[in-house]
Parts: sequence; structure tokens; C-alpha cells
Amino acid sequence: MKKAINNTKKVKNILYTGLGDKGTTTLFGCNQERISKSAAIVEALGSVDELNAYLGIMKVYLDVDKIFLKTGTKKVFLSSIVEDIQQNLFIIQAELAGVDMFIKKNELTKIENTINKIGEVLPPITSFTISGGSVASSGLDFARTLARKSERRVVSVSEEGSRKINSNTISYMNRLSSILFALSRYSNYILSIPENHPDYNK
Repeated sequence: MKKAINNTKKVKNILYTGLGDKGTTTLFGCNQERISKSAAIVEALGSVDELNAYLGIMKVYLDVDKIFLKTGTKKVFLSSIVEDIQQNLFIIQAELAGVDMFIKKNELTKIENTINKIGEVLPPITSFTISGGSVASSGLDFARTLARKSERRVVSVSEEGSRKINSNTISYMNRLSSILFALSRYSNYILSIPENHPDYNK
């Protein structure tokens, strides 16, 4: 046991390196060239990471509530839909970092099909809705705002030309806010919680 403990001292610390203490970082495929942490591409990576981490919280809540969407004879749990989104966000982060991968067309189709399926169940939108009602709904609505921010950051990277972003990725980022809003409304609907709308006459 003593020998094993001594060997651990030789292992490089993987929790921090200290190399970013001057406000710079490196990205995949950049030949170790250091760039500012305030760069658009770093901001985009951080925003997508923030969204992904928050979706992890929502996945736990949704798993507890066991809210599901029926597609034919199958039950698709909302936590599973969120997990699928998280997996795709890692692909988007990899693409932003310079890895040769991007969101495939079938992933975009899948998310659109889910939005359409929820749209068949929910009543039509007649007004803006005030976030709240349930933890699931309010959390997913907050995730929607994070998705919008992430989309803006990814589009900014694409426009400045620091990374060539696939069109499917841009479209997927745009659909994320739509599906999260749909899931938010659906959660309250399933839990029999009425939607709350702004009162502009107060």
C-alpha cells in the first residue's frame, strides 16, 4: 500500500494546470497556440457548456417526475430527450474546438419531430407565458434562455470566421430553444398546471 501511495505523487495533476492563470487557453488543433479566454470562440464554448450543465440538473428533476411523451405505443421520457440533447451539445463543443465532427441531419429531424409531436398535444399559443408552475416547466424555460444565448455565441463564431460551423449545427442550435419551450409547456400541461400569462393592464 505504501508503494502505491508513493506512486500517486508522480501522477500529473489533472484538475488544474495553472497554464491559464494569465487569461489565455488553448483549443484542439491550434498547435498549442494560446488565445484569450475572452475570445468569441471561448465564450461560445463556455455558453454551450453552461447550457449542458444546467440540462443535467433538469434531467434529474425530470427523471424524478417521470414525465413522458407518447409516440405511438412507446413512452419517451423527457429526461431521455434531454440526455440526447446533452450528447449533441458535446458534439457541438467538439466542433467549436476544431474537431472534425458536426450535428447530422437526422439529429435535426429528430428534434423537429419531437416538437411537432408535442404541438399536437398542447393547446395553441395565444399569448406570452410567465415562467413558473412547476420545477420542471420553469427549469426548462430557463434552459431555453441559455440555449438562445448559446445560439448567439455560436453564430458569432461562425460570422467572424474563426471556425467554419456546419449549417446543421446552426439549425440545431436554433431548434433547441423551441424544443425546450415546448417541453416546458408540456410539463405543466401533463401536471395539470394552467399557464400563466402577462397582465399588461396592471
